[in-house]
Amino acid sequence: MNIELAAKQLEVLGNPTRLRVYRTVVRAGRGGLPVNQVQERLGIPASTLSHHLQRLVQNGLVSQERHGTTLICRAVYPAMNALIGFLADECCADEGCAAEASERAV
Repeated sequence: MNIELAAKQLEVLGNPTRLRVYRTVVRAGRGGLPVNQVQERLGIPASTLSHHLQRLVQNGLVSQERHGTTLICRAVYPAMNALIGFLADECCADEGCAAEASERAV
Protein backbone atom coordinates (compact mmCIF):
# COMPACT_ATOMS: atom_id res chain seq x y z
CA MET A 1 0.00 0.00 0.00
CA ASN A 2 1.30 3.45 -0.81
CA ILE A 3 1.20 6.36 1.58
CA GLU A 4 -1.24 8.39 -0.58
CA LEU A 5 -3.89 5.65 -0.50
CA ALA A 6 -3.39 5.12 3.23
CA ALA A 7 -3.78 8.86 3.84
CA LYS A 8 -7.01 9.01 1.80
CA GLN A 9 -8.49 6.02 3.59
CA LEU A 10 -7.53 7.35 7.00
CA GLU A 11 -9.02 10.73 6.08
CA VAL A 12 -12.29 9.04 5.11
CA LEU A 13 -12.33 7.12 8.38
CA GLY A 14 -11.54 10.31 10.31
CA ASN A 15 -15.19 11.37 10.24
CA PRO A 16 -17.03 10.01 13.33
CA THR A 17 -20.24 9.16 11.46
CA ARG A 18 -18.35 7.50 8.61
CA LEU A 19 -16.29 5.52 11.10
CA ARG A 20 -19.50 4.31 12.78
CA VAL A 21 -20.90 3.28 9.38
CA TYR A 22 -17.69 1.46 8.51
CA ARG A 23 -17.52 -0.38 11.82
CA THR A 24 -21.15 -1.44 11.42
CA VAL A 25 -20.44 -2.87 7.97
CA VAL A 26 -17.22 -4.54 9.15
CA ARG A 27 -19.09 -6.08 12.07
CA ALA A 28 -21.70 -7.56 9.71
CA GLY A 29 -19.12 -9.95 8.27
CA ARG A 30 -18.65 -11.22 4.75
CA GLY A 31 -22.39 -11.46 4.09
CA GLY A 32 -22.69 -7.71 4.40
CA LEU A 33 -25.67 -5.68 5.49
CA PRO A 34 -28.54 -4.10 3.59
CA VAL A 35 -28.42 -0.30 3.59
CA ASN A 36 -31.74 -0.08 5.44
CA GLN A 37 -30.33 -2.19 8.30
CA VAL A 38 -27.24 0.01 8.52
CA GLN A 39 -29.58 3.00 8.73
CA GLU A 40 -31.72 1.36 11.43
CA ARG A 41 -28.71 0.37 13.53
CA LEU A 42 -27.18 3.85 13.40
CA GLY A 43 -30.36 5.93 13.40
CA ILE A 44 -29.16 8.36 10.74
CA PRO A 45 -31.11 9.83 7.81
CA ALA A 46 -30.93 7.97 4.49
CA SER A 47 -29.36 10.94 2.70
CA THR A 48 -26.61 11.21 5.32
CA LEU A 49 -25.93 7.48 5.15
CA SER A 50 -25.82 7.57 1.36
CA HIS A 51 -23.22 10.35 1.41
CA HIS A 52 -20.99 8.50 3.88
CA LEU A 53 -21.30 5.17 2.10
CA GLN A 54 -20.38 6.83 -1.18
CA ARG A 55 -17.12 8.11 0.33
CA LEU A 56 -16.30 4.66 1.75
CA VAL A 57 -17.00 3.02 -1.63
CA GLN A 58 -14.96 5.64 -3.54
CA ASN A 59 -11.96 4.92 -1.35
CA GLY A 60 -12.16 1.14 -1.65
CA LEU A 61 -13.20 0.36 1.92
CA VAL A 62 -16.78 -0.76 1.17
CA SER A 63 -18.39 -2.45 -1.80
CA GLN A 64 -22.06 -2.49 -2.71
CA GLU A 65 -24.05 -5.12 -4.54
CA ARG A 66 -27.65 -4.90 -5.62
CA HIS A 67 -29.98 -7.86 -5.05
CA GLY A 68 -33.32 -6.86 -6.56
CA THR A 69 -34.35 -3.76 -4.66
CA THR A 70 -31.89 -4.35 -1.81
CA LEU A 71 -28.46 -2.77 -1.76
CA ILE A 72 -25.98 -4.84 0.26
CA CYS A 73 -22.90 -3.16 1.74
CA ARG A 74 -19.80 -5.20 2.45
CA ALA A 75 -16.49 -4.25 3.96
CA VAL A 76 -13.58 -4.81 1.61
CA TYR A 77 -11.55 -6.82 4.09
CA PRO A 78 -8.36 -6.97 2.00
CA ALA A 79 -8.35 -3.15 1.94
CA MET A 80 -8.95 -3.00 5.69
CA ASN A 81 -6.17 -5.51 6.33
CA ALA A 82 -3.80 -3.63 4.03
CA LEU A 83 -4.46 -0.38 5.89
CA ILE A 84 -3.95 -2.03 9.27
CA GLY A 85 -0.81 -3.70 7.94
CA PHE A 86 0.48 -0.40 6.60
CA LEU A 87 0.07 1.15 10.05
CA ALA A 88 1.74 -1.75 11.82
CA ASP A 89 4.46 -2.66 9.29
CA GLU A 90 7.15 -0.52 10.81
CA CYS A 91 6.06 -0.82 14.41
CA CYS A 92 9.11 -0.50 16.65
CA ALA A 93 11.46 -0.61 13.63
CA ASP A 94 13.70 2.00 15.20
CA GLU A 95 13.63 0.39 18.63
CA GLY A 96 16.98 -1.30 18.00
CA CYS A 97 18.54 2.10 17.36
CA ALA A 98 16.99 3.51 20.53
CA ALA A 99 18.24 0.56 22.58
CA GLU A 100 21.79 0.99 21.23
CA ALA A 101 21.74 4.70 22.01
CA SER A 102 20.59 4.14 25.58
CA GLU A 103 23.29 1.50 26.11
CA ARG A 104 25.97 3.97 24.94
CA ALA A 105 24.62 6.64 27.31
CA VAL A 106 25.15 4.37 30.34
